[in-house]
Amino acid sequence: MRAAAELMPRNAKLEIFDIEGIPLYNQDFENDVPAKVKEFKEKIRRADAILIATPEYNYSFPGVLKNAIDWASRPPGDNSFEGKPVAIMSASIGTLGGARAQYHLRQVLIALNMYPINRPEVMVPLAREKFDENGRLIDEST
Repeated sequence: MRAAAELMPRNAKLEIFDIEGIPLYNQDFENDVPAKVKEFKEKIRRADAILIATPEYNYSFPGVLKNAIDWASRPPGDNSFEGKPVAIMSASIGTLGGARAQYHLRQVLIALNMYPINRPEVMVPLAREKFDENGRLIDEST
């Protein structure tokens, strides 16, 4: 995300939202939304588009991302993702660069009536070699 922010056109702005702290989704509480979730949903509503960066774990995207998506798209009739274009980036220590995570994520996003961008596909394989110990992208071709 930091590399994407650095490479953005001058007239574009990328606001990074950390989903850390979003509690586990529980339908029993979807009408008493936690403050962190309210903030998340409001930022999504105000955004012109969404960029999701995800690692790949066990052939899919992480459960914490699915949890955040569930909160932001619920309750029925209050889907903050409705009609938003969305781009996806992924990284993996494997050779596919998170391709499987992206394909699973696309299925979820389509169900939420989002519009995934098809190309360019940004998949970073062998991520350990492309980022330094501080998480900064160091591979020029990437």
